Amino acid sequence: MNRHRTAASVLLAAGALIAGALTAATPSAAAPADSASFRQQHTRGFWTAERMRNATPLDVTAAPGALRTGATAVDRPTAIAPTAASSPTAFPQAGGAWTGGGAVVKTSGRVFFTMGDRTASCSGDSITSANGSTVITAGHCVKYQGAWHTNWVFVPAYNNGNAPYGQWSATKTFATDQWAASEDMNMDVGLAVVAPLNGQKLSQVVGAQGILFNGGYNKKMYSFGFPAAAPYDGTKLVYCSGNTGKDFLLTKDHSLGCNMTGGSSGGPWLQDFNEATGLGTQVSVNSFGYSFLPNRMYGPYFGNEAKAAYDKAQNS
Repeated sequence: MNRHRTAASVLLAAGALIAGALTAATPSAAAPADSASFRQQHTRGFWTAERMRNATPLDVTAAPGALRTGATAVDRPTAIAPTAASSPTAFPQAGGAWTGGGAVVKTSGRVFFTMGDRTASCSGDSITSANGSTVITAGHCVKYQGAWHTNWVFVPAYNNGNAPYGQWSATKTFATDQWAASEDMNMDVGLAVVAPLNGQKLSQVVGAQGILFNGGYNKKMYSFGFPAAAPYDGTKLVYCSGNTGKDFLLTKDHSLGCNMTGGSSGGPWLQDFNEATGLGTQVSVNSFGYSFLPNRMYGPYFGNEAKAAYDKAQNS
């Protein structure tokens, strides 16, 4: 994570392009009529172990003036239970390798995609859905600077170039309407529907976490991801844990003490997390951090807008 940007900039600690300044991505396909989703293009065999190791962790910056006001969180909670497919670890934790095992090791994974003429990476999570094939991530991990990413794959339980449960290619990617239209930081939520692999759906192979909408703030939370910028290298599942708060500056996001770096974008935030089983209820994703507030991560509030995007994806 670049600590040297001015206080007027917002560093998206989730995705992170760590090498050089990020220029506007060249759209590789025109946006579809439904601007909140994109029919995926994918080249079979594209993501070799070497390409995955060398993919740049996605990072974006946004001026505070560009952040838009999100919806207020006053609606009735909507919860979807987890799909079932170690020893306890420290709480709180500002960032460290996850060694507790459990379902989260399989439901979490790295996300790889092409963005214009470059390859990049984020994180994601398998969530319970009607189609059994839905991955949730950050909005900027499916679309950024007006262009939808292509060659999008999810690699659950990624391990240093290895894909123990295969590479799951997206057939279509989605984002909240607000992210798709204007990349509103309050609504930085993306999803992907992945094709079956060897005749099985994603949740049949790796299981899926539950998800909760309009669940409120100030919760005990665990965050997971595959940070790839120093001091991390993208080879391990990393987690943070602690009591969350609410962003008091520019967004309506959750806030958590966490030192994860670029590449962790899109990784799940889980409440009611059971360290023994590795199952919890997802309420956010890694989204961004402020350059002038180090070791703190922010994640969007899952309200009605996120629920609408989730319903589009799970019913696709």
